Amino acid sequence: MHFSMLPYKRAARDPFGPALADEPNGRLTNIQFFDRVRVAADRLARAGVGPGDVVAVKLPNRAELIIALFAAWRLRAAATPINPALTAAEVAYQLADSSARVLICDDDSSAPVTVITLAELSEPSGPPEQAVDHSDDDLALLIYTSGTTVRPKGVELTHANIMAMAQSIAGWMKMGTEAHSLLILPLFHVNGIVVSVLCPLLAGGQATIAGRFRPTTFFEIVEKVRPTYFSAVPAIYAMLTALPDNVTPDVSPLRFAICGAAPMPVELIQRFEQRYGIPIVEGYGLSEGTCATTSNPVDGLRKPGTAGVVLPGLTVAITDQHGDLVPAGTAGEVVI
Repeated sequence: MHFSMLPYKRAARDPFGPALADEPNGRLTNIQFFDRVRVAADRLARAGVGPGDVVAVKLPNRAELIIALFAAWRLRAAATPINPALTAAEVAYQLADSSARVLICDDDSSAPVTVITLAELSEPSGPPEQAVDHSDDDLALLIYTSGTTVRPKGVELTHANIMAMAQSIAGWMKMGTEAHSLLILPLFHVNGIVVSVLCPLLAGGQATIAGRFRPTTFFEIVEKVRPTYFSAVPAIYAMLTALPDNVTPDVSPLRFAICGAAPMPVELIQRFEQRYGIPIVEGYGLSEGTCATTSNPVDGLRKPGTAGVVLPGLTVAITDQHGDLVPAGTAGEVVI
């Protein structure tokens, strides 16, 4: 299935079921989510966006960013999320390198491409955009990876890529219609998009956007929205573990928490799990691999401090400098 069809399928199956929440700004049912995507796609189409184009989105974590992704996909266009903290020169580079046709943002009149504001994105006008035939080979995302010695490069991910990854993760984590993610990682990274948005929506669940992460208010949001999981990085778990001893939140809805992006010290894992009773599922992956490659299981034997096992649908090997497979226990290059 092409992800452009997901809002429609959810609305047809359960129109008034929950889809997205944007704390503290409100919630969208499946039919509301579908309608917002259609309106946004119509606005993009009127701006000339069509198959093969790239739509840049420079927004903080909010529901409109997710709506923009699905609106672009509905038109068979790709999306490239831009870090809102980038400088004007860095934004201009990503716009040029990605050949973006339009930029969706709060306001950026200096951008060298057509700008569509949030107000314009939600204005219904004219007949709906014409239906287009979709392909799993359509480009879905251009994710720009951090550059240290060179400029960031765009990683091209097709709909086949993100669908296979979302299905693999959702199945591995045993997500069903009860799946409810609490999104705290940025949506200009593939982890935030795939793990905290596409996976629960594909499984029939929902996603809540928590806004800017603050350790002092995080568990208040957990108690309010009652998610079943969240994905974070070691630094966030360290801050939550360091909260005062009198912080004793109700975390009973949380089945697990995911950790990626960097190795997490075993001692920190143990302290977090002992304090809150939430199992941490560690994994390994990279943008070029669409997100995750290996993961510990949610249930059964977990080995803290390890990357886990290879996810279903992926193959991992270790090769030498010539590309030849090496025996187990031999150092080499990871090939996915």
